[in-house]
Amino acid sequence: MCDHGDVCSSFAPGHALHLIQARLASATPAEWVDALVTGVDAATGDIRLSALDGAEYNVWNAGGAALEAAPGTPVAVHARYGVLAVGRTQYNVAFTI
Repeated sequence: MCDHGDVCSSFAPGHALHLIQARLASATPAEWVDALVTGVDAATGDIRLSALDGAEYNVWNAGGAALEAAPGTPVAVHARYGVLAVGRTQYNVAFTI
């Protein structure tokens, strides 16, 4: 698991991005939603997003997405497959309340 400081060996939501997960997200481009980062807690990995259509998302990632996505950063989120794109880097995310 990722709590040992090594590469994450879990593909559970919010952990390592699986190749198939990334492929499925890229194969369904109409389901990506553009958003802006509105809040980040780098210590916990929580990220708040505001989609351009008005939807709000709270996501969590253990792999450093919160370190890359400062407030105001444009991102894209794929809700069906749980993928967050920050620039060209994609992260597996868990949707939280």
